[in-house]
Amino acid sequence: MKKLLLVTAFIFLGSGWALGQSNNSSAQPPSGMSEVEAYSIYYENYRGDSYEGAIRFGRWIWKGMPEKIEGYPRFDLKRQIGRLVTSYSKVAEKKQDPSLKEAYVDTALMIFDKGFERFDDEETRYDWYIKRGRLYQTHSSVLDNASVNAAENYASAFKINPKDFTNYGQSYYIKILLQEYTGAGKKDEALAIMKQAEQYASEDLKSFFNEQRQKLFDSPEEQITFLEGRLEENPESEEVLNELRNLYQDQEMMKKASELSDRLYEVNPNYKNTMAVANDAISNANYNNAVKYLKEAMDKASGDQQRAEIAMKISNAYLNSEQLQQAREFANQAADYDSDWGKPYIQIADVYAQAVSQCTSDRKMDRKDKVVYWLVLDYLDQAKSIDPNTANEVERKYKPYSDVTPTTEEKFFWEPPLEKGDEFTIDSSLRECYGWINEMTTVR
Repeated sequence: MKKLLLVTAFIFLGSGWALGQSNNSSAQPPSGMSEVEAYSIYYENYRGDSYEGAIRFGRWIWKGMPEKIEGYPRFDLKRQIGRLVTSYSKVAEKKQDPSLKEAYVDTALMIFDKGFERFDDEETRYDWYIKRGRLYQTHSSVLDNASVNAAENYASAFKINPKDFTNYGQSYYIKILLQEYTGAGKKDEALAIMKQAEQYASEDLKSFFNEQRQKLFDSPEEQITFLEGRLEENPESEEVLNELRNLYQDQEMMKKASELSDRLYEVNPNYKNTMAVANDAISNANYNNAVKYLKEAMDKASGDQQRAEIAMKISNAYLNSEQLQQAREFANQAADYDSDWGKPYIQIADVYAQAVSQCTSDRKMDRKDKVVYWLVLDYLDQAKSIDPNTANEVERKYKPYSDVTPTTEEKFFWEPPLEKGDEFTIDSSLRECYGWINEMTTVR
């Protein structure tokens, strides 16, 4: 009944569509025109976006499927099939009546069917599968199972040319295909496509693949098992190694994650992978290895901001291993790389505070040790003055250090007595253990 109504509507509109179903008149140009005349008018309508006119003067092309037109040697039937499909689709978009929309789209699909019957070269079919899939998507409101049919067409295009399809339309179409498969629970099909496409995928698309895999698997353990299997197939795949390492980390399987960091470094010792093994060494308090890899990463860094951060990590490693001079050296390097960052100055303050702890490890602190804390406070002041973001940390440290600076009495009994504002050098003249500091401070 629905189709009868559609035919009646087209007759009423004078389209000639229904008559074309019962005889072959529509396989000939309209109004007794020659093929080249009708083609010329059809093409001008198409080029001017007058799609109803293009259909009127071009319908005979898809009805008769002529390979050539006398008087026009440049005629290309494949191209005209695509243009006619576009024309029917564009007209359908403008129709308000859902029945009319569906009729025009059905005709566009019929044109594709005839085209697929006529041409079997892969290049053409690849292009048409994508266009037919897009047709289903565009008119999903009037087509049954539109998303399923669109995905089937995209899958056929992927099968013909996986490399091109992976990146086609900025990877839009492969994402649509995978979303349909994921939503339908077609795990094996989706995984197979991602496995084949990954070698051509951008970093953004690989992230999308990871998201889809997470939706496909019932648990992280299932995903880990899958990736471990893929790693056995390709032990040097950076994509699989990275993804599996991230999963190990998420599941707090740190030993396995660290092992994969080592393997990634062996496969490709780039900046990212070098930093990963350095951070693993830091986590395991293996500061010698940490410094080794961090210095290597410093040479691979892309800018001063990265270098500043690495220098601070090296300084921390040295500080944690009580190598104070080296800790100060790399804190200063960090300050050189980023002059607006206050953290390196806080680090130097901590280095000098630890110097006091080292010097007094086997004895009681006295006034000579306490003067070093003036220098500690100097660096805290400097951190806060150049980087307001450090204010809270500076204030938290400031009072404990200021409380142990020399008292008024201790300053008075110095030889000669120390006055506020006097310059005072922290070096071996104070104590041998402070000789490496060799910096001047101000009496407070």
